[in-house]
Amino acid sequence: MGEIRKVKPVLLLIAAFGVDEEALALGKARVEREFGPIAMESPTYRFDDFTHYYDKEMGAALPKRFWIFERLADPGDLAAIKIKTNAWEEEIGAKLYAEGKVPTPRPLNLDPGYIELGKLILASTKDHAHRIYLRDGIFAETTLMYAQKQWKALPWSYADYQDPKNQEFFSECRIYLKKRFQEEGVS
Repeated sequence: MGEIRKVKPVLLLIAAFGVDEEALALGKARVEREFGPIAMESPTYRFDDFTHYYDKEMGAALPKRFWIFERLADPGDLAAIKIKTNAWEEEIGAKLYAEGKVPTPRPLNLDPGYIELGKLILASTKDHAHRIYLRDGIFAETTLMYAQKQWKALPWSYADYQDPKNQEFFSECRIYLKKRFQEEGVS
C-alpha cells in the first residue's frame, strides 16, 4: 500500500485576456487582492494569433498574458479558485458594460491553473474525455507536461500554450518554483 504524503505547493497561474488594458487591469487588481502580489508576468501577446474561439463573444485583437503569484498555492484549491475567477469575470464585465466602457458583456477571461515541476494544469467548466472532475462543476486537465528538460504538448494542448515564447515563460516559472522550494525547504 502506498503511503499518503502531503502534496507539494504549486505556483498559481492565471491566464488573463480581455478586450482592452482596462479590463485586464481590473482583473489583475482583483486577483492580487485575493492571491497576493504577482511574482512574474509574461509578455503580452494577441490571443487571436492562436484562435478565434472568443471572437463572437469578446471581439478580436484580445491581449493575453499569464500571471504567477508569489504565494505558493495548494493544488487542491483549484476548483474554488475557478469558481471565484468566474464570479470576478461576471462582476467586472457587468460593471464595465453598464458604464458603457466595453462593447461586450464579457470583456475579461481569467483562467486559473497551476505549475508544478512536472506539469501545467488548467481548470475548466467544460467536461471532455481528457478532463478529470474536481468538484462543483469544475474539471482539470494536464495541459503541458515537463519531460526531458522541455515542455511537451498533449493532443488537446491549446495552441498558445505550445508557443515557444510562452513555454519559455513557463520554464522561468518552473525555475522560480525550484528556487522557492529550496528557500522554504520543500522536498
